[in-house]
Formats: sequence, structure tokens, C-alpha cells
Amino acid sequence: MGRDHKNLRNNLEEIRKSVRMTQLQLSESAGVSRKSINAIENGIYVPSTVLALKIAKTLGCKVEDLFKLPSD
Repeated sequence: MGRDHKNLRNNLEEIRKSVRMTQLQLSESAGVSRKSINAIENGIYVPSTVLALKIAKTLGCKVEDLFKLPSD
């Protein structure tokens, strides 16, 4: 995907809030800093596959629920 990450649809904040989890709680569960979660939610950072899987598992959803490519 390279530099096209700004086109990535990101639902992390919405899903995180729907399960009543703070950025800090999610970051501790995923083993990253709260700033990393904030950067992902704001589209500044695209997580690795491993991190995306950890986040999805913690939130009880699929990676595809969190991140999607735009429809053509």
C-alpha cells in the first residue's frame, strides 16, 4: 500500500469507544504506548499486521472492521 495509507479508512476510535475502552487501556493490552494508539486513530501511523491483529483481538472484532481500503 505504501504511501496510499492516507486513503485507508480507519474505524479504530469508533470501535474502541463502543466497547468503552480508553486509549490507555487499549495500548496496555496491545503492548504499545497510548501515543501510538492516538497516532493510529488520527491516521498518522499505520500499524503493523501484528499490532492490528492484537488490537482487533482486544476489541473483539476483525482487522477489516478497523481498517478498510476505499471502494473503487
